[in-house]
Amino acid sequence: MTPRTSAAVAAAVLLSACGGDAGNAGSGSLSGSVSIDGSSTVFPVAEAVAEEFQIANQNVRVTVGVSGTGGGFQRFCGGETDISNASRPIDDDEREECAANGVEFNEVSVAWDGLSVIVNPANDFVECLTVQELRRIWQPSSSVRTWQDVRPSWPAEAIRLYGPGTDSGTFDYFTETINGESGASRPDFQASEDDNILVQGVAGDRYALGYFGYAYYSENTDRLKLVAVDGGSGCVLPTDETIEDGTYAPLARPLFMYVNHAALLRPEVRAYVDFLLTEAPAIVPSTGYHALSDAEYRQELAEIAEAAGAAG
Repeated sequence: MTPRTSAAVAAAVLLSACGGDAGNAGSGSLSGSVSIDGSSTVFPVAEAVAEEFQIANQNVRVTVGVSGTGGGFQRFCGGETDISNASRPIDDDEREECAANGVEFNEVSVAWDGLSVIVNPANDFVECLTVQELRRIWQPSSSVRTWQDVRPSWPAEAIRLYGPGTDSGTFDYFTETINGESGASRPDFQASEDDNILVQGVAGDRYALGYFGYAYYSENTDRLKLVAVDGGSGCVLPTDETIEDGTYAPLARPLFMYVNHAALLRPEVRAYVDFLLTEAPAIVPSTGYHALSDAEYRQELAEIAEAAGAAG
């Protein structure tokens, strides 16, 4: 499964599916729709699950949008969507908005991501950046304008920066982790809620520096160069192993889907969520992310069953 081109992502994905829950998918007994929006980082997982779900289920329409984590929560808490993809936990204001609108939900962990720092493959001098260097580059008061401003031995070429837009959970996570405050960032960078746009920008710019979810690097390894990050214990690249064992610090993070309790009463939504959590150990690695343990997915399934029972 691969991240879509930017045009396809912007248009969202219209996928068909029908069938029962994860245990009887393919029975052809369901119809209806499942509406999903939010993080472009989580998009590959939601898309991959929907693609597999539709093989046996052809009468439920699953729509996956990419308005960013913040934009997704706005729609979700307004009751417009069934599921919200998020690359950060829901914040207090968003919780209050959901509560005000009577939207109850489950937070479902679906994968682990190693938020990735990226340069152009023609960049032959950057192999690793420290957290302190990333902070000097990206902080609101940054005076860094060239690569030489980062390290004197590097060329006096302008750094052109690419990063997620302000509605992105990746932007929130990176700024809080690197700069110490969510949303704290220099403003002079090329921003997009669509990670494919960022991929294209860095791939076409020799002196670029960007950051986005690992899945978008893994699908473009011939066009991008991964930079190791030194969080204080040496330079570490994001891999399944370093994300799982915590050595890729501090940029490893969980990815989430938020599920509306009322929507779980619709069989097609429950079937999609059950299918997601049952098949995630096989599907998630194909998207470039790291799967949770089988026990963790079973726990998520049990909590969804409990929420559906309470909602009913």
